Amino acid sequence: MSRRRQLIQAALFAVAAFDVWFGLGHDKALDISIGAVACLAVLFRHRFPVVAFLLTVPAVLTQAALVAPFATLYSYSAQSRNRRPLICCAVVAALAAAVPSPLADDPVWDSGNLVTFGYALGTAVLPILLGQLVQTRYDLRQRIVEIEQAKEKERVRHAEAVLARERAQLAREMHDVVSHQVSLIAVQAGALQVVSADPAVKEAARNIRRLSSGTLDELRTMVTLLRASSEGHTPLTPQPTLADLPALIEASGIKVEFEGDLDTEAGTPAQRALYRTVQEALTNVRKHAPDAAARVELWRDDAYVGVTVTNSPPSRPALPLPGGHLGLIGLRERAELLHGTVESGPTEEGGFRVRMRLPLSGDVVQQP
Repeated sequence: MSRRRQLIQAALFAVAAFDVWFGLGHDKALDISIGAVACLAVLFRHRFPVVAFLLTVPAVLTQAALVAPFATLYSYSAQSRNRRPLICCAVVAALAAAVPSPLADDPVWDSGNLVTFGYALGTAVLPILLGQLVQTRYDLRQRIVEIEQAKEKERVRHAEAVLARERAQLAREMHDVVSHQVSLIAVQAGALQVVSADPAVKEAARNIRRLSSGTLDELRTMVTLLRASSEGHTPLTPQPTLADLPALIEASGIKVEFEGDLDTEAGTPAQRALYRTVQEALTNVRKHAPDAAARVELWRDDAYVGVTVTNSPPSRPALPLPGGHLGLIGLRERAELLHGTVESGPTEEGGFRVRMRLPLSGDVVQQP
């Protein structure tokens, strides 16, 4: 029971006791016993409201008590939705107030008893009406909460529907525009590989065709995921881990020196973040450092695991390619989710270095 409710109970008990004491009759011992029962009934009116009310009726009959029966009637009305028993209780309280006390020396029966019954009935209805008003207020509050919850669910469903439409539109655009352009690149690279007599050109065309085909495969997977998520289910393909690093390095088209242990004890989210770091770094080397070599160092100590990718200076100027540095921003976001850090910047020799450092105990967020 809360502190506030305890204070209310104590105050109500005190007021009921004063009311009973004020109406004591000739037989004070019996009146005190009846009044004590009525006052005690006030204390458990919430758990047993009907029993508590019936225990206060003798005090109404012998001492014209008001506080105890009204308190029990209010509690019963605030809990009950059946109004017939409430009306019966009001009639019983009014009759007990109108009937002369059997403990009186000379009980008087006249028309005044009927008038008293009317006034007592009207008075007994007041706590019942107040209890019903409180119950209605509570019901309205609950209804408002339900309406707000329903509105929130509807808002979420609407947002999901809008997101599904956007994903479906994005999937169509990726399929119609990007896949068409990449397919043309792959076809033209294949034609160049066939018609060219220069071995270097043939090798470059072969790499372009292979990379284009791999890009198309990844693009089809992304389109499938977008379409599936717009339909309400998203079957995810297996996500890469450190075990996939050799395949990534081999397919990069760059001279890469790898050092480290692939059997590290890092969790799956950390392994995925490290893999994406190597992937992004090698992609940047291929785009911005032509003919540069790279070194991938996978390391760990007692508390941290990480990867460092360093590339040598380019041997020729790079072609201008569009980029917004979103790859490095994404890597920093991945590291922050795992309570790690990412450092990147040029080296003294003119190359570039990317380093991710993650705590071994920080695998708490699942990442795509």
